[in-house]
Amino acid sequence: MSQPSLIEIDRKHLIHPVINYRAHEARGTTVLDAGHGAWLRDIDGNEVLDAFSGLWCVNVGYGQASLVEAAARQMTKLPYATTYFHFASEPAIELADKLVSLAPASLQRVYFTLGGSDAVDSAIRFITHYFNATGRSSKKHMIALARGYHGSSSIGAGLTALPAFHRHFDLPLATQHHIPSPYAYRGEFADDAALIAASVASLEAKVATLGADNVAAFFCEPIQGSGGVIVPPPGWLKAMREACRRLGILFVADEVITGFGRTGPLFACEAEGVEPDLMTVAKGLTSGYAPMGALLMSEEIYQGIAGDANDTAIVGHGQTYSAHPVSAAVALEVLSLYHEGGLLANGQAQAPRFAAGLDALLEHPLVGESRHRGLLGALELVADKESRARFDPSLKLPERIAAAAWRNKLLFRAFGDNILGFAPALCYSEKEFEFMFGRLQRTLDEVLDEPEVRAALRRASTAVV
Repeated sequence: MSQPSLIEIDRKHLIHPVINYRAHEARGTTVLDAGHGAWLRDIDGNEVLDAFSGLWCVNVGYGQASLVEAAARQMTKLPYATTYFHFASEPAIELADKLVSLAPASLQRVYFTLGGSDAVDSAIRFITHYFNATGRSSKKHMIALARGYHGSSSIGAGLTALPAFHRHFDLPLATQHHIPSPYAYRGEFADDAALIAASVASLEAKVATLGADNVAAFFCEPIQGSGGVIVPPPGWLKAMREACRRLGILFVADEVITGFGRTGPLFACEAEGVEPDLMTVAKGLTSGYAPMGALLMSEEIYQGIAGDANDTAIVGHGQTYSAHPVSAAVALEVLSLYHEGGLLANGQAQAPRFAAGLDALLEHPLVGESRHRGLLGALELVADKESRARFDPSLKLPERIAAAAWRNKLLFRAFGDNILGFAPALCYSEKEFEFMFGRLQRTLDEVLDEPEVRAALRRASTAVV
């Protein structure tokens, strides 16, 4: 089918996620056609370096033949197997065992989902079930972070703290609350210890206001992804986990983005020896090659949900494609590529180069902050470095940046609040990082040369003086 036909059909029929629909109708889609390694090609033959791993997920890169072979073998042998009615498949059982062996020691049970949003939704449902089943039915309130992202399911999107996910959706619910993000660049903290203390105090205050007997859980990303790649200082995650234990509430680590080598270790929790009560994963679990997520939970929560031997009532939560055998087979091979295939080690080895490249751009007139951990990072663009003044939204700087980057054969995330997000695949080479940062420098320079952007910088500088 020709490119014009595809674009027109897309306009008429395909609803895209998290986008302004009228803007998309006017712009039209970019049709992606092929991928290999860290590179993508569109239907016109343009090749670009993907510096965002699809949507934070293609950690092993495109075109890994062993993943295609694993999927084909499983499709040939058993393309579908339900886990209802006491059935299971070999890949799903093996994957559950493998994940438990790799995850923090507190997590002993695995429920498979189709992705991150329904992993969070499953966590909410199981937490509610757990406290009801164990005689603590008042514990209904859940707390998350400002700027946090926990998917877009009907309930989970309320824990997400981004306005677009609440507008016209009647969210957040009355039982969903948010405390300030550990956003050092936009805060006034004397040091890292002060930031950590402030976060703990905010959680304690919120629980005190709601009443500890009414609070079920605290959800957080070890590094906030869609909220702008907010990187808390070392020690923050452990302090929040310990606070939850003192307060008698569950600690839920959302590792949908940070899991599977994205921040260095296989899971971000490993870096601080944090053992959550529940943990959500997806994205890098299958590297985006097949839909799959998972909720890992402690034995204590599982036993509370399971009830006693005389209770014959079912636990009414499930999905047709939970523990899909093809997705499980792909995930097992992805885990092999991380470990035996050396991709986890390569990501760790390349992380200093990634960090240095981002930090070097602090010299650029548009860049106010560089933040990163592992192969997850961001640049925050400001109109004035001293005051940290943001650009006026009417300038549409993210759109300008994204368009210039595409012209320069580079793809990354330009967030609406002038933050640029990066999540290169774990297969990146030194040469690809060199290309990435060269083209990123060129992109920023081109946008800086646009008269409207120059004028915005001058206005911000004058306002500060």
